[in-house]
Amino acid sequence: MSELEVLESIFPDFISTNQPHQPDKFESFLKLEIPIDLGEPYTVVLVDDVTDSNVATLSLTSLPPLLLHVVLSAAYPSQGPPAVTVRAHHSWLPTPLLWRLQAILRGMWTPGEGVLYEWVEIIRGGDFLGSLDLKSSRVIQIKHPSPQLLGPLLVSYDDSTRSANFSQGSYPCAICLTSIKGSKCLQLSCIHIFCRSCLLDYWSLCITEGNIEKLGCPDPECIKMGRESSEEEIARVVSEQAVQRWRWLKQKFMFEKDPSLTHCPMMFCQSPVPKPPDSESDAGIDRLRICPACSFSFCGFCKRTWHGAVQECPISHAETVVLEYLALAEDSSERHVMELRFGRTMLRKLVARYQEEQLNKKWLAASTVACPGCSVNIEKNLGCNHMTCSRGCGTHFCYRCAAKLNPSDPYKHFSTPGQPCFSKLFDFVSEDHEWQPF
Repeated sequence: MSELEVLESIFPDFISTNQPHQPDKFESFLKLEIPIDLGEPYTVVLVDDVTDSNVATLSLTSLPPLLLHVVLSAAYPSQGPPAVTVRAHHSWLPTPLLWRLQAILRGMWTPGEGVLYEWVEIIRGGDFLGSLDLKSSRVIQIKHPSPQLLGPLLVSYDDSTRSANFSQGSYPCAICLTSIKGSKCLQLSCIHIFCRSCLLDYWSLCITEGNIEKLGCPDPECIKMGRESSEEEIARVVSEQAVQRWRWLKQKFMFEKDPSLTHCPMMFCQSPVPKPPDSESDAGIDRLRICPACSFSFCGFCKRTWHGAVQECPISHAETVVLEYLALAEDSSERHVMELRFGRTMLRKLVARYQEEQLNKKWLAASTVACPGCSVNIEKNLGCNHMTCSRGCGTHFCYRCAAKLNPSDPYKHFSTPGQPCFSKLFDFVSEDHEWQPF
């Protein structure tokens, strides 16, 4: 078997043009396209060839292939090496280094011995990078005249190569315990692999039930760490309708955790607007809100177009105004003066809002307990008095007295004699179906 036949049997994908070498002919031609697999992630530093400054730092496991145009003369392999010309896809390797590599490849020839297999091996494993002084330890430094353009090309090639390699393999799904083809699986950013069918069922159920804090990697270790999946990962599995509901739930929980957030008053927007950073609570500018979605500037109190920090907001002291207004008699001239000052419609809105807030505060005080970790109000209708906050902080606490509990032994609080909540882990239901403590 000739050298070319052996090479083609080992690396059939590398030979794109193969004209068998025939000794009776003067020369024959061969084209080799050799991908570069580094085996493990390497730090690739792109340096501007003009300014000699670092432009980008990438983490890559593969590099675009090198294209070898080989001319096999009648004297090869006994009397002379093959003639070779090297090109690089995306021109990631500068021309002077390509010339050096050609000289290195020709120097590897030994009289009477074939050298093509050695060429393929030194290129596909990336060993030639060390010979070109590009690789030291786990860092590869590439000087290029246009590193800003080269960086995205290298990342795109590396991603496509990893995706192709992943699709060709088979992997066990930790949920259904079945070995599935890689094209039907998804590898999360935490490296855990699950089949798309199991992820679709699990994530769809979490979104339907509103448990988006569990919308992450199903692996037990990732669940303990509270790792959440990115929107890109979620969109690759669930439907667009489910993604929209996930976004809505995420904004809803964001509002529950951060009371300083407010909705944009524009009806077509309604995006969450955060409080400006580093603002003083007693300054007028603290009322300014700028919607990050539609850029609408408004007052955080009255929800109207921003009226400046100097002008007094009609509801900046809303509770005081409402109390003064309610204290006045129906036929009081002072009440009429207040209506002229603030506007009858505005005052009615303030009164309605104040009364609603008072009713909400009364209900929250009577029917809920605030989490001692994040102050989110929690209502319990069934179950034991050991609570775990599911709104992000994960604090363990007692529903009866709101005391924090030791996560490693939360039930000690209910089993220690002399404690107020001793033997009161559960409540009972009386005959009139009202919850009563022991």
